[in-house]
Amino acid sequence: MNSATRRPDRRHANATTMPTTRALRPFSAAPLRLFGAGLAAALALSGCSILDEKPKTPTVQYAPDPRVPADPSWPQANWQLSVSVPSAARMIDSLRIAVRPSGDEVQVYKGAAWAKLPSNMIEDALLRTLEDSGKIAAVARQGSGIGAEYKLVLDLRRFESDYAGNAVPSAVIEINAKLFHTVDQKVVASRTFLQSTPAATTEVRDVVAAFERSLAAGTGEIAGWTLASGDAHENSHKR
Repeated sequence: MNSATRRPDRRHANATTMPTTRALRPFSAAPLRLFGAGLAAALALSGCSILDEKPKTPTVQYAPDPRVPADPSWPQANWQLSVSVPSAARMIDSLRIAVRPSGDEVQVYKGAAWAKLPSNMIEDALLRTLEDSGKIAAVARQGSGIGAEYKLVLDLRRFESDYAGNAVPSAVIEINAKLFHTVDQKVVASRTFLQSTPAATTEVRDVVAAFERSLAAGTGEIAGWTLASGDAHENSHKR
């Protein structure tokens, strides 16, 4: 043991330590910096090797893309419409596919995700359906610059796989729609649409197929209701 670090003799415990007159060598932080850099590099290398040994599970992306034919009973609209992106809570409007096993419990499917947000799926499906129907003078996204006489505002309330006590889940989509007359900013019509389509099995691919059917049915209902509500208002309101 070095004499500089030897414990004092118990017999001289009360003795006063005399100050030393030896000159101290300047302290250098360079060795510590080198040691720290080497330690960080070693930890980084070890972390990479751990990640390489356990790669992340790949995520499969799903993109429901329903094609909804026009109903011959839809009225011919001679007015223009703007469609807003549906508003929704962050938990609902997520790329993760939500599943409700029971009650208030909400989980997500592992290794699966939507290719785009549910709000974008709904907006795209509605625009395509109305554009391809040939039943309206013009329809576009809100903010596109067209002079729309009516505006469709949507609130997405549910977009989830729900077991609801059953052996297989159902794809549930709930949307509240409001049709505004842009001239006076009054609500022409308001309605809540709910679609629930049972999946064939509990497999994710079958759940996604159920979502596509719910999305198609809901899109057709909203499109027809929008055209009918706007047409009824056009025929009744005073210009």
